[in-house]
Amino acid sequence: MTSRRQFFVQSTLGLIGTAAAGALSPRGADATGTATAVTHNGPVLRWTPRHEELVYTFGGAAARQRIQSGTRIISWTEDCFDGVVKTSADVVSKVLTPGRDNPQTGPFHVEGAEPGDTLAVRIVSVTPARDYAVSAFSPGFGALVSNEQTAMLGPDLPEATWRYEVDAKRNVARTTSGDGKHFWEVPLSPFLGCLGVAPALGEVRSTIVPGPFGGNMDCPEVCAGNTVYLGVNMPGALLSFGDGHYAMGDGEIMGAAIEGAMNVDLIVDLIKAVKTPIPRIENPREVMFVGSGRPLEDAARVAFKAMIGWVRQSSGLSELDAYQFVAQNAKAPIIQLVDPEYTVLVTIDKSRLPGST
Repeated sequence: MTSRRQFFVQSTLGLIGTAAAGALSPRGADATGTATAVTHNGPVLRWTPRHEELVYTFGGAAARQRIQSGTRIISWTEDCFDGVVKTSADVVSKVLTPGRDNPQTGPFHVEGAEPGDTLAVRIVSVTPARDYAVSAFSPGFGALVSNEQTAMLGPDLPEATWRYEVDAKRNVARTTSGDGKHFWEVPLSPFLGCLGVAPALGEVRSTIVPGPFGGNMDCPEVCAGNTVYLGVNMPGALLSFGDGHYAMGDGEIMGAAIEGAMNVDLIVDLIKAVKTPIPRIENPREVMFVGSGRPLEDAARVAFKAMIGWVRQSSGLSELDAYQFVAQNAKAPIIQLVDPEYTVLVTIDKSRLPGST
């Protein structure tokens, strides 16, 4: 765990060299969630938002900061429970103000960004900002309970909260069972659950929702060492981030990861006149697409279609050949099954792209 002061000092010491797209190694983060190599000589914004400056939607909020392309942002974000859930005795429905889920740091207005452009967000580091984290179960929220879309007979499980103690030296988070008789540990693997821009046409979306604009993707690959590409929908893009996850199992099936405040260090570049219809994540070894939708197969279709298009463009294959190539080479983990839109990640190892005969 790194305090805000330590994080700002360490990040300042790391500002050296020249920015280069290939500076980050594949999933190039050490155990603390810091990229193993990064160089940068552009503008730097160091900003810790006050609580009243956090926002709770994608779109619809005025920019908190204005930045130029190439700016390195060194900042901090609150946890998904708005910082009010601290112990196992804190029940979400009693302490969290409705509509205050997943507070966002931002929005950042990127000078010159217009619809049809793309933001490339290179994640330098995402590191736990506290020595504890929390997870919770709320009735009606989770993959194995009834909700508005899936009606089932039977009583709801009771609300519950788990507090995890963060052991930075051993790189694990530890918690105990409700009766205190058992414990378990989870290796830390920090990432941002939310990273997004304003949706198209002035739409305002809850920070619980993922979509083509990014948002609450809950994708573990939004981590140090990777670059996330987001299509710009509104002037200035209005980039924001939040929902720090110290670790999460595939599917986020209970509706919450191991949630905690996060120190964030990233670089934002504007790519003019290049469209990015859905979020793409890339590093030197892999390319990935995040598909959102309901039912689950539609989320998968969104990501697979984008991947087939990328393979065609990168290799010159026909659509049918690219379809066959992706069918035999892609990996497609289910990212989350709990939000209003589900998310699926489709990944291809770039080294497997076919060569020419």
